[in-house]
Amino acid sequence: MKYTFKLKEPNSDKETLILFSCFFKDENKKFIYSTGEKIHPKNWDAKNKFPFQNGKDKAPFFESIKIQLNRYSDLMQITESERKKINEPFTQDTLKRAFDEEFKRTPKGKNIFFEKYDEFFNEKIGQLQWTAGTKTRYQNIRNILERFEIAKNYPLTFNRIDEKFHIEFTDYSLNTLKHVNNTYLRNLTFFKTFMNWAIDRKYTYNEKFKKFNIDDSKKHIIKETATSQIALTIEDLNKIMGHTFKTKSLERVRDVFVFACVTGMRFGELSLISKSNVTETHIVLKEEKGVFKEPRNIPLTTLSKYILAKYDYQLPLIANQKQNKYLKDAFQEMEFLKKIEKATNRGREVERTEDFFYNRITTHTARRTFITMMKRKGVSDKLIAKATGHKDMATLNKYYQVDDEQTKEAMDEVFSVEIPLKKII
Repeated sequence: MKYTFKLKEPNSDKETLILFSCFFKDENKKFIYSTGEKIHPKNWDAKNKFPFQNGKDKAPFFESIKIQLNRYSDLMQITESERKKINEPFTQDTLKRAFDEEFKRTPKGKNIFFEKYDEFFNEKIGQLQWTAGTKTRYQNIRNILERFEIAKNYPLTFNRIDEKFHIEFTDYSLNTLKHVNNTYLRNLTFFKTFMNWAIDRKYTYNEKFKKFNIDDSKKHIIKETATSQIALTIEDLNKIMGHTFKTKSLERVRDVFVFACVTGMRFGELSLISKSNVTETHIVLKEEKGVFKEPRNIPLTTLSKYILAKYDYQLPLIANQKQNKYLKDAFQEMEFLKKIEKATNRGREVERTEDFFYNRITTHTARRTFITMMKRKGVSDKLIAKATGHKDMATLNKYYQVDDEQTKEAMDEVFSVEIPLKKII
């Protein structure tokens, strides 16, 4: 497509704006866009539609004006080419959106990037695609991005999501927010989900984000860390159930935790239990985040039946944050006092700290305990996943915790070779 530059007021006796202009034949419309650059008409070459670059009328700051005007023509050609690649029409609205993003022009002072993020957020909620926990995570990402803009003085537009953004965002996450690798990578994944949505909606054609944290040399990428987590044993569960608590509140917290340990349910799923979806042998769970999925049938054991009956099929739930706090109090009262090492990665640095066992307990420990105990008994991944709802076996196996004692027992059992009674000379 042909384009040209022209002056807004060619007969003016003072500086006037330089306009970008092209014609869309299919729409039969002329597209005109202000470049924001100004020049005196005497310095404008009307024949070549460009500032004079030589002679007595050479435009002051010719080089900087040239660079800026070339940005407009280059972006038009790139945008047109990208539309052809995906077999989509190249329209004046498409070009205007590309110019607005690149040159940071937003309607009514709004930030298009965050405006579209809110549209993405509301669309997912409206389509019931997210659980309450997922909503919180994506709201948290938005908050992080807003704080990042201020801390790094890096106004966000779709076209500024490039390698420089990646470097600055990584530095902000690891060094300012002190996020460990896994938290940083999780947030980066959520961010990429939004960017892919924006591409699908044709709000941007910038795909540079897809290479974030991907390096063919494998030297500079941030890697996920396989962190050592807590999983309880059958002996631990017997100790927990046999303990008499000083307060009823901690007893209730214990019961909810143990129920999750023996069913493998997520803490957020426990609120879905009622008499109406419990049979003699199963909990029939219709997941919030799986509106169109088949219900999940979770087998009941003697212990899980006992706890349900104790609370008349309405488990005494509190907010997850409070549950985590009281769980630590409960395990401290039960004297889970041994110290364990925790290793975390921030970038390439490994940080090792020691903490009490009770401080490492969270509601998620219950689900990890269920999977670990089932696998230790030789139950197949397929059967475990049937109860937990996992579709990806690799994700399920991340929950499986192997300790030193278990490794020793397994080796003793495998290599139980009889020692010859001959005298050793």
